[in-house]
Amino acid sequence: MSKSKRIMELMMTVNQKRKFTVKELSREFGVSQRTILRDLQELSELGVPLYSEVGPHGGYRVLKERILPPIAFSEEEAIAIFFAIHALRHYSSLPFETESSSALSKFYYYMPQDIRDRIDQMKNRVDFVTPTRQISSPYLSILLDAAIQQKVLLIDYESREKRSNREIQPIGIYTRNGLWYCPAYCCQNDDIRVFRCDRIHSVVHSALKPMDLRHLDLENRDLNSLVEQEYVTLFAELTKEGVQACEAEPWPVPKLHIRQDGTGWLEGNIRKSDIQFFAKFFIGLGNEVTVENPPELLDSIKRNLSELMAKYVMGGNLC
Repeated sequence: MSKSKRIMELMMTVNQKRKFTVKELSREFGVSQRTILRDLQELSELGVPLYSEVGPHGGYRVLKERILPPIAFSEEEAIAIFFAIHALRHYSSLPFETESSSALSKFYYYMPQDIRDRIDQMKNRVDFVTPTRQISSPYLSILLDAAIQQKVLLIDYESREKRSNREIQPIGIYTRNGLWYCPAYCCQNDDIRVFRCDRIHSVVHSALKPMDLRHLDLENRDLNSLVEQEYVTLFAELTKEGVQACEAEPWPVPKLHIRQDGTGWLEGNIRKSDIQFFAKFFIGLGNEVTVENPPELLDSIKRNLSELMAKYVMGGNLC
């Protein structure tokens, strides 16, 4: 086996093993221990984070931030990956901000010159536009880790009404229109709530025992398995423009149905506690929506419209 091939296979081997001895690698590759030591030195110089442990049970260990082995990409795959990462530059905060910038630089630097030229020509021809936000969300990586590891966090949170401390167990994080959100189980409210990540002022780990929320994720954050909720059935007819407006919304329910002519309807069970949200949303759609059910939602829409009218009417005349 040539030295270059042995170094490549050695890199993949140590990444898989995580912990190993020089003697083990020597037997596996059929070379002397001295040769393996020289190879490990080369891997270390290439950036593989190796840590040596002394003692009778010592050896080598690959640190958590280990280097992944090379992966062969086609030209089109490489360009697709580049622009997927390049599109993230619009976000003021990311859960892996430094890493994405570093990965993009490495990816671009090691591409052949002709592919780099092609990317340079495409940069001003294709983009994934996201509204640029000045506000930051510095705790995204902690929230994401808590969602994966099933941890409870104590956050200092500023809602529209007040600022308070909350103990939450995150389900995940997602971004919409340049803002980051964290759906989480809120211990104080015994309910799933969605928190704006930029409104979180501080985060520390809580000693509270976490719930088992592994069955919940961003695609399935239904409350039926957690707390009892009252539901009502929503039905609303939509014009073409109404359909387009609802297509941009991330809710799993109510479900959007589209006809061949472009019109459609919304149908599904919603929580009673969400009626006010949907009332304001449908008011924003104006004549592009006709809400038929439930009666509670119709009453809420009428009440909101009456309050809005009262705000702009003085003495029976428009201001």
